[in-house]
Amino acid sequence: MSNWQGNRYWLVGASEGLGAALAAKLSAAGAEVIVSARNAARCDEVAAALPGRARAVPVDVRDEASVRAAAEAVGEIDGMVYLAGVYWPMAATAWRAEEVTAMADVNFTGAVRVLGHVVPGMVARGAGHIVLTGSLSGFRGLPGAIGYGASKAGIMSLAESMRADLWRSGVRVQLANPGFIRTRLTDKNDFAMPFIMPPEAAAQEIFELMCDDAAFQRHFPRLFSYVFRLSRLLPDWAYYRLFA
Repeated sequence: MSNWQGNRYWLVGASEGLGAALAAKLSAAGAEVIVSARNAARCDEVAAALPGRARAVPVDVRDEASVRAAAEAVGEIDGMVYLAGVYWPMAATAWRAEEVTAMADVNFTGAVRVLGHVVPGMVARGAGHIVLTGSLSGFRGLPGAIGYGASKAGIMSLAESMRADLWRSGVRVQLANPGFIRTRLTDKNDFAMPFIMPPEAAAQEIFELMCDDAAFQRHFPRLFSYVFRLSRLLPDWAYYRLFA
């Protein structure tokens, strides 16, 4: 996509970190940006700091009524990027039900709620752009990733199914699968995080994906992504011996 001027993009989960960094990229490119998240004050701050036309619309993706109201306030859009996510490192041996449910509800079901108010209109118009954020952790089950890994695997499968259904409809679907990004979420980890990226670098990867009309997905950092992508070729006995 070479010309962003006049295009309206709704970024859900853009009050800080990766979402705020991507909002800055799109705004600088000329798009009108609608910034959404639960923290209304922080959304206002992000929108006010953007160089181009922007506004804030608060939303709680866990609440269908909130999503409906936000979608109505946003109105017709050219694109939507779903970046909302919560995370707690957790193994199945230390299951915390409330946090696992929150990861599933925000990271995956929240996306489904938002898409329910976005996809039908785009299909009816025969035009639109949807970008979903998966994760390298979604390629195969990992230790200590209860809730998060499963929710991201769900997003990745959802994007693939949407791509299969919509690629002739005029609605473009893309999937970004990042590795570790330096945010308040990864600050919770007490283990080494190889190839960890600043939010701005990760946002650049997603922006480049969005600019490529022919691309469906991007995995990054590229070298690190091969560890997870190639792991799918391992038989179960080898995979769990190496990763579990």
